[in-house]
Amino acid sequence: MPEENLLQKVKQLREITGVGFKDCKDVIDQTNGDIDKSIELLRKKGIVKASKRMERVASEGLVCIYEKDNKFSIIEINSETDFVAKNEQFINFAEEISRIALFKLGKIEDVLNSEMENKKTVKDSLVDLISKIGEKITLRRCAFIDNKNLINFSYTHSSIKKNIGKLGVLVSVETSKQKEDLLDFGKQLAMHVASSSPLTIDKKDLDESIVSKEKEIITEELKNSGKDPKIVEKIALGKINKFIADNTLLNQEWIIDPKKKVKNIIEDAAGKDKIEVKQFIRFKVGEGV
Repeated sequence: MPEENLLQKVKQLREITGVGFKDCKDVIDQTNGDIDKSIELLRKKGIVKASKRMERVASEGLVCIYEKDNKFSIIEINSETDFVAKNEQFINFAEEISRIALFKLGKIEDVLNSEMENKKTVKDSLVDLISKIGEKITLRRCAFIDNKNLINFSYTHSSIKKNIGKLGVLVSVETSKQKEDLLDFGKQLAMHVASSSPLTIDKKDLDESIVSKEKEIITEELKNSGKDPKIVEKIALGKINKFIADNTLLNQEWIIDPKKKVKNIIEDAAGKDKIEVKQFIRFKVGEGV
């Protein structure tokens, strides 16, 4: 790997993990510059501890939510700088795309080929906006929630305008209760998802490959601890259970009162009725790029 590329990769890995230059350079050499594999190797060596999700933010932009008749769309549109993300043209463009996404069921290819108010397609309008602003702009992802018979809630964080911010969440729940009676609960639940970034709703929904990989990393980390194998097994089990709890919505600690789990809060809000979380979507600008 050229020296310039090597130093850039080392710098990137240091920014993500906070680990020293030498350790980062060693693993970058071993993985031929693969950042994800380098992070995994640092964890196996016990140099960097596991975080629930190491977010690699490599771009700016906005998340925009649009709602109509209990249907919601959510989009992420990226720019190179935060300055452009606050540009009025960019914001208006994002808003119009979020409206189109609602009627195209969140399918990104259909959105890109849709006609905008200027009679041009989203794809062509994107090219025009890039030439005006002078930065690369991309429509990264779209999603859609219909769930006609469910109650849907939304939340945007770091908002610069209603339903536009750096992070957006949609949550759908099934219940016999009226939405008006659950507005505070729904907002708090969506805020919790925004803050705690669960991977799935419950344990059964968690991809087994994710759990297996975590087990492998934890086992490798504990292998050379010098502890009795039975104690190591017990510690590993505890770490895995914590990983599962930290990454599944119902089993997470409630952000407002960590003594309670999210499932306890849902039970409290339901009272004699039942509330079941059916779906959530969480977009954060630049996450995983």
